[in-house]
Amino acid sequence: MDIKKRNQQFLSEINNNKELKTTRDNLVKGQHPSLLVVCCSDSRVVPEKILSCSLGEIFVIRTAGNVVNEGELASISYAIEHLHINHILIMGHTHCGAIHAVIHNEEFLYSDPIAKRIKHNILDIEDEKTASEVNASKEVEYLKIMFPDYQGTIEYKIYDIETSILY
Repeated sequence: MDIKKRNQQFLSEINNNKELKTTRDNLVKGQHPSLLVVCCSDSRVVPEKILSCSLGEIFVIRTAGNVVNEGELASISYAIEHLHINHILIMGHTHCGAIHAVIHNEEFLYSDPIAKRIKHNILDIEDEKTASEVNASKEVEYLKIMFPDYQGTIEYKIYDIETSILY
């Protein structure tokens, strides 16, 4: 993959789209997203595309299995306190490799905090789709405990890889 070429394509897209260029120029002054999305690092799950968002509209935290550990909590805290985020979405998805690995007791390098968090959430659930839903719902519960004074909305949705439907 030619990274510089990809960036040139992006620059060309911005420069040929007056609205996008104006958006980018305004974002230089600061960001004001209203939505924070915690989603999986899976390359098939791209919240900006799934939610039809442009530059600056969402604050995204990506981690395998869309779990919230120490670093993610710090990012969420920053978004709440400094960006005044009023909506948090945990976006799980079908066919999640991290969920699959935990259910099938597969080890993956450096994943212990992620695997422990998923295992804690899904317990002995063996159906991967159900496990993805439960994992996301448990992360919502966790955030509500960690941010008890948060006045915004915290919810989860599941992105279906096969249909591209968010439910």
